[in-house]
Amino acid sequence: MFGMESQKTTLLVIRHGETEWNIEERFQGHGDSPLTNAGRAQARALAQRMKDISFDILVSSDLGRAMETATIIAEQTGHAIVRDSRLRERNFGDLEGLTYQTIKEQHAPVLAQLDANDPDYVIPNGESLRQHYQRNVAWFEERIEKKPGVTVALVVHGGVLDSLFRLIAQLPLDSPRCFVTTNASLSRVHYGMFYGTMRWVIDTWGDVGHLNGIRRYRGLG
Repeated sequence: MFGMESQKTTLLVIRHGETEWNIEERFQGHGDSPLTNAGRAQARALAQRMKDISFDILVSSDLGRAMETATIIAEQTGHAIVRDSRLRERNFGDLEGLTYQTIKEQHAPVLAQLDANDPDYVIPNGESLRQHYQRNVAWFEERIEKKPGVTVALVVHGGVLDSLFRLIAQLPLDSPRCFVTTNASLSRVHYGMFYGTMRWVIDTWGDVGHLNGIRRYRGLG
């Protein structure tokens, strides 16, 4: 049996809608591409769902695909959007905009390092998994310390969801990712008193019930 204290903080974590680079299977990172028509439909369906969920703040990565998704949500919920660059996807440097096949052909040593799950490997002109994780976690930790007890919706990326999952599950950074990230999915997590201690817990993960009839794509970033 678990209890929750009144200062429970809730995060409603949204992955941005499908992008053109998603369906082309290109690494996005800090690069960007617009949402597809399906991605906008996903965002609109999610916005309708978010209209019926009570939350205090809407936060978004400052990258275009996240902001476009957040804007569609804000049009329905009436929230102002708070941008934060710490919630960006990992910087994939020289790999951004390239397909997996092109990377395999032209950047094989870099791909081998990524496949080895070395958390301290810095992608040329990019960043390491550890650097990305620490950037994301700094935001999560600041949120629960700065203003506990609020419900925050945030629009982010697959890599940010990975950082949050590792933080909650206490997974080592050198372990492979163990979940899929679907565009316009909704995950609900809490920080508060559970099982007698203050901790993060997952309520729901990767919920796409609102995408009934709309294309679902599990892609990169």
